[in-house]
Amino acid sequence: MTDKIEIEVNGEKVSGDNGQSALEFLHGKNEDIPSVCYHPSLGAIETCDTCIVEKNGEMVRACSSEIDSGDVLNTMSKEVKEARKVAIDRILYNHELYCTVCDYNNGGCEIHNTVKEMQVEHQSVPFEPKPFEKDSNSFYRYDPDQCILCGRCVEACQDVQVTETLTIDWERERPRVIWDNDVPIEESSCVSCGHCSTVCPCNAMMENGMEGEAGYMTGMAEDTLRPLIDITKGVETGYSSILAVSDMEASMRESRIEKTKTVCTYCGVGCSFDVWTKGRDILKVEPQQEAPANGISTCVKGKFGWDFVNSEERLTKPLIRDGQSFREAEWKEALGLIKQKFTKIKEEHGADALSFISSSKCTNEESYLMQKLARGVIGTNNVDNCSRYCQSPATMGLFRTVGYGGDSGSITDIQQADLVLTIGSNTSESHPVLATRVKSSHKLRKQKLIVSDLRKHEMAQRSDLFIRPESGTDLIWLSAVTKYIIDQGWADETFMAENVNGVEEYKETLEPYTLEYASEMTGISQEDLIQTAEMIHESGKVCILWAMGVTQHQGGSDTSTAISNLLLVTGNYGKPGTGAYPLRGHNNVQGASDFGSMPDRFPGYQFVTDEEVRGSFEQAWNTKLPEHAGLNNHEMVDAIHEGTLKSMYLKGEDMGIVDSNINYVHSAFEKLDFFVVQDLFLTTTAQFADVVLPASPSLEKEGTFTNTERRIQRLYQVLEPLGGSKPDWEIIMAIANELDAGWEYSHPSDIMAEAAALTPIFAGVSYERLEGYHSLQWPVHADGTDEPMLFAERFPFEDGKARLYPVEWTEPVQYEEEYDLQVNNGRLLEHFHEGNMTYRSRGITRETPRAFVEVSPQLAEERSLRDGTVVRLVSPYGAVKLPCLVTERVQKKEIYIPLNDDGDGAVNQLTSSYADKDTDTPAYKEVRVKMEILQEKGSSPLPKINHRFGNPQPQIGVQVEKKWQRQDYTFPGDTVKGGR
Repeated sequence: MTDKIEIEVNGEKVSGDNGQSALEFLHGKNEDIPSVCYHPSLGAIETCDTCIVEKNGEMVRACSSEIDSGDVLNTMSKEVKEARKVAIDRILYNHELYCTVCDYNNGGCEIHNTVKEMQVEHQSVPFEPKPFEKDSNSFYRYDPDQCILCGRCVEACQDVQVTETLTIDWERERPRVIWDNDVPIEESSCVSCGHCSTVCPCNAMMENGMEGEAGYMTGMAEDTLRPLIDITKGVETGYSSILAVSDMEASMRESRIEKTKTVCTYCGVGCSFDVWTKGRDILKVEPQQEAPANGISTCVKGKFGWDFVNSEERLTKPLIRDGQSFREAEWKEALGLIKQKFTKIKEEHGADALSFISSSKCTNEESYLMQKLARGVIGTNNVDNCSRYCQSPATMGLFRTVGYGGDSGSITDIQQADLVLTIGSNTSESHPVLATRVKSSHKLRKQKLIVSDLRKHEMAQRSDLFIRPESGTDLIWLSAVTKYIIDQGWADETFMAENVNGVEEYKETLEPYTLEYASEMTGISQEDLIQTAEMIHESGKVCILWAMGVTQHQGGSDTSTAISNLLLVTGNYGKPGTGAYPLRGHNNVQGASDFGSMPDRFPGYQFVTDEEVRGSFEQAWNTKLPEHAGLNNHEMVDAIHEGTLKSMYLKGEDMGIVDSNINYVHSAFEKLDFFVVQDLFLTTTAQFADVVLPASPSLEKEGTFTNTERRIQRLYQVLEPLGGSKPDWEIIMAIANELDAGWEYSHPSDIMAEAAALTPIFAGVSYERLEGYHSLQWPVHADGTDEPMLFAERFPFEDGKARLYPVEWTEPVQYEEEYDLQVNNGRLLEHFHEGNMTYRSRGITRETPRAFVEVSPQLAEERSLRDGTVVRLVSPYGAVKLPCLVTERVQKKEIYIPLNDDGDGAVNQLTSSYADKDTDTPAYKEVRVKMEILQEKGSSPLPKINHRFGNPQPQIGVQVEKKWQRQDYTFPGDTVKGGR
């Protein structure tokens, strides 16, 4: 089979790529073939029949008909055009054309465009309303009267998102899209990811934010709109005249609707999309096929979770503490006070009495400026970011073994793997769009999935093998599986001989990790351990994904190292479909460290203790820089209590909620001589500040984010900063210049240019190369070439070889016997972290109004708990109060608390100051509590409209064969032949 073929199209010889459908081939040759149901991200659905062509004398659907060399296609014959006319007539029977007063009349309606292209003036069968009402939830609505049954939404829900909520009921007299087993949207398993409204070719599935807002005549009430539509249809002389008017109205909308590309501000997947705005109103989020990390995909937060941007609670002026409260101030006064206090503290106590906390929600450029302010203006390396709370151990494990602290490939590699192993990762809720790629490959490509976790979340339910180790024992079973693979002769000896150092020494350290020992310590059966090893051995390409369930332990760095060791032993680095994937939690937690907000590293992970590196920064910044590593954020809290750290400047982090042992942290804040917090809202942390500076969110600034794949992407300013708020980079520059720094950045691109010039792994990064949806995955060479897949040629050590790094198990924190419940904690799909942004979304809060504690049926029976029972959970460090949710997701005496509370249910009132021994990442997952019942009866913390009460209906695609089997259906080609 050759890569190129030659076929005949309308009498002319044409060459093109092999392996395409006729539609793809023809579109590639700029042939205008109607295709209402086809979507490049969904493939052939075969419901609309508008793409009919003649192939070798037979009428076929071009979308699903593969071509071969020598085929003869005819796209212009009379019969083909008649068949397409039959198809569009059937579509218009299901869809009422009223384009000028339709919110979807924005140039992208595929029905409008197809009718226009086909020059349809009338339809032979008039539109007939369906016997169904509109349905909606807080985010989108479905209008059955406008639905053409193309099935795009079903295909996207079933096989891209894989929530498996939507189907088409082909058995009805008038078929329609249904949710679950035919229930209203709000009673279904719909997770409001937005795929359906994104791919809908018309106005059947539409975002609520668009309704009545997009057009000049779309805000009318139904009792006014309906007569207007009827009058227009009654006097129309043909569709061309109506469409001409609607085209003019659509072009007029361009002056009032802005479409701006941005990058999502929530998790580390790095979804990018266009934001539609009218003034400050956000009409909708529209992902694009060319978005490199997500394509057409979003989750509920990225698609609909932007209410916080226009919240009335946004800070719009600086605040200065006045006794026990704050007063508003002008920027000049706030900046002058900061200069006075910073200068005084430095003069009296030295530069190391000041500290700086950067943000994983801010841009790369802002992270760069924060560390430059600390090092180059103040003269301290006391700078850190929130990766210390989650991903530093994963980075450490990868630095030890393979030399780069980031994902070794792309999301596409995860899709291509034969086996995906997830450890301590609630992927479908923490990284939902990335999880869709695993779910889809598992469903459609028979990819194997092993899940190791305490909790039976969605990925565990879908897995081929689910193992439930005792908390904190992942290193043991990983080492045992690695040893078993070696003992069975399954290790990739050739790969190790050519690419890995320390092989024999490492093998010796595995001797204690027998299957018997591992089973005893982890609670995993030997059979499951052997099956895990066998599945890895039988898979040619393996990816391992892990998250906070691994890293937030005292031995988090060592367990991350054990993961990388396993991949090295099995040769699963440096080729497509393989590698290590520590899933970064925040949108820019990777970038915050990449660009130097770390106490021991300059941008690009260059050591501050390296004289040559330090010299290059000193020359560029024209100042002497500190030679010793600074304090990380864990050490900063201790230093405040010890009296050596006097000041802190913190931006975009609610450290007073997200740090462990927050009672200890809060008491540290109270001891600071001077505390500056920069944020969107008066957060828990900001309430301890002396000065609060109003910052702008991502939609109000320019810059770049780096996602979990090391992918650097541009975001563009969508809205003007609200009130007197400012982008963080402008605020940091203003503070630096108040301290006589003389910085002259006019745009974030200037900052990136400076960072790239000083950082080898960013050498070729520029805003020009990141224009639009273009992205780069570091390292980026000076000529602009990047490395989506690492280690294809060598590992970044002096000899080019990776290193097997021996590790030992660290026993978790031990508690007194009275603390008999194991606390697991993590994210929920709907909310993000402490909820400072998502609780300001009316729709999200309506579905999931508060945090709760998940308890097992066994524990519920033992202690007379039910949904809504309010309990107090007490650890040696504090207490929380939460309502119970009884669920089989947890078992026995393990309980689960979402992170999404900043009040009585804030989980970090329970956590300790114990931390990973290598990185000081708090051991958030090593928590035990005792329980007290405060209120026996109460309402469930999850309302019945929550998707967890739904009933998904899995199937492959739209099952179009059921349509074809209906008595009222005939293939249009056959209809034309019969008529002829």
